[in-house]
Amino acid sequence: MSDTREYFDDVAAQWDTMRKQFFGDGVRRAVIEAADLRPGALVADIGTGTGFLAEVAIDNGARVIGVDLSEGMLQQVTSRLAGRPFQPRRATGNELPLAPGEVDAVMANMFLHHAEDPAETIAQMARALKPGGRLVITDADSHEHEWLRTEQHDRWLGFDRADVARWFRDAGLEDVTVEDTHELCSPTSTCGTKASITIFLARGVRRKQQS
Repeated sequence: MSDTREYFDDVAAQWDTMRKQFFGDGVRRAVIEAADLRPGALVADIGTGTGFLAEVAIDNGARVIGVDLSEGMLQQVTSRLAGRPFQPRRATGNELPLAPGEVDAVMANMFLHHAEDPAETIAQMARALKPGGRLVITDADSHEHEWLRTEQHDRWLGFDRADVARWFRDAGLEDVTVEDTHELCSPTSTCGTKASITIFLARGVRRKQQS
């Protein structure tokens, strides 16, 4: 994970501009709608970056815990959201700094393909949810653009939607759906190769406690 952390530390100051070249606001709208946030809800934004999701979640009345591997990214987002209900937390290794049942919702946009163990990462996200809480993940569908491993430190070349659905169910989530966002991730390599990768949205709900 150190290479990934170093990469995002290096690009943190330019990330807002870079991100706009990769995907648009349609992804954000899809996540916020799927998370069904309520005023006062406590939300974890995993791979928060410079606050792409966190800012709009706060605009919708939520309080946000922003989790990231990169200290550079956390510095950027903490400055950007100064004075607002945002708490930065740095992830170390493969552990997410969230307590069991701590949050009402967990969101993650384009984070899973950087995770060392995607299934375990989803399980950790699910454990952090209160009963009835929602997990919403957007990420890339399976693709063959190998240059993303070296240029942007992607660990995984996207995911099969059936695998993602299974990981959600294995984590104890119910009402699992994996759908098309109708949005594209469009990075360009240093040699000019342009990718157009479809983006899925996965959603699941933590089982409510039995009375």
